[in-house]
Amino acid sequence: MRQNRWIVLGGCFLAYLFDALEIVLLSLAMPAIRHDMGLSVTEGGLLATATLLGIGVSSVAGGYIADNFGRKKALVASLAVFGLFTAVLFFVPNFTIFLILRFLSGIGLGAVWSVVSAYVVETWPEKSRGRAAAFVISAFPAGGAMAASISGLFLPDWRLMFLVAGTAAILPILVVHIFFQESASWTAARTRDSTDIVSVRDVLSGPLRRTTLLGTLMAALALTGYWGATTWLPTYLTTERGLPAGSVAFFVTILNLGMFMGYNGFGMIADHIGRRRTIIMTLLGVSLTMPIYAVTTNQIGLLWLGPLFGAFTAFFGLFGSYLGELFPTRARATGAGFCFNIGRGVSALAPFGLAGLAGTIGFSGGLIVCACFFALAAVVALLLPRTGAHAFEPETVKVHDGAGRTS
Repeated sequence: MRQNRWIVLGGCFLAYLFDALEIVLLSLAMPAIRHDMGLSVTEGGLLATATLLGIGVSSVAGGYIADNFGRKKALVASLAVFGLFTAVLFFVPNFTIFLILRFLSGIGLGAVWSVVSAYVVETWPEKSRGRAAAFVISAFPAGGAMAASISGLFLPDWRLMFLVAGTAAILPILVVHIFFQESASWTAARTRDSTDIVSVRDVLSGPLRRTTLLGTLMAALALTGYWGATTWLPTYLTTERGLPAGSVAFFVTILNLGMFMGYNGFGMIADHIGRRRTIIMTLLGVSLTMPIYAVTTNQIGLLWLGPLFGAFTAFFGLFGSYLGELFPTRARATGAGFCFNIGRGVSALAPFGLAGLAGTIGFSGGLIVCACFFALAAVVALLLPRTGAHAFEPETVKVHDGAGRTS
């Protein structure tokens, strides 16, 4: 069991690394795509919006497959979907087809989060679950840093870049297919209730409904701020702070290194003081550092503030363990995936909205607006229950660890 725990940790990190790579590459390639296809700022924002809308749909599709047919099958399918629809961007003929392909790839991209979060919660014990989940989700900034390096090699040839990145998804697919075992907790739950079909209705009714709605609202607010800020960050640095394209890639790499360190550092803190409390701390931290970053004009200041801002986005890495613990095994992927991916679906409006705001208050003003969403998310988090050893009423949140115990 212990060996399987580490295989799951490494394999899920690799899977989410490629998930992040595909998402971040679009932001970095946006200037080249707009130039080649003659797109406006608004149309560029719609490409990111289409991706996030697909991610929102995945909250239903991915959770349904994972909870009814198994974590392993769902993860392989998710990786295959986003890899395929990313690779075929090499052949995309026009803007409309581009939108459709980004929507379809988003379905696979969103489902990966639901499955890896469930895998970690069901494989790792409660006492170290926060840092384990945070490590897996810290693959996102690692993937962002990798995307920055890859973009430096391929751009402005964005078509070839997407072809190579999409095809490379075969690596995590092989790792999961060959080395992963099915979740023991899920298998046990299905054995007890082999005819039980899990659907979104299970998490939107009864005692889970309030938790699901508040969790979704918290995720929607936090991710609206996150995607609004990060989608246009390279454009902000280029157009309003005068950084050349080569420097932007370096700045984004440094920012993502700060994210990686923050995810893992706050993951350890979460295991000591509680997941919910740490999420609130990071949301407040990013809501305070984002406006400072937005008004800073000195390039050296931006370079040092980037990692600090990135470190406080650690809430992104903590959502996996926290939301997963809020739901029982039988509906874990559906419940946690619904909260997080519907939140990402709602945040699909953020890149489009920030593009509109940029015309009146500039990208720096838009970033300050994003900070307000982070603060609101912290307020909603206060209304959600604590989990694990830090819960007020631990018996109300039943979570099965990898050894079959309930906490």
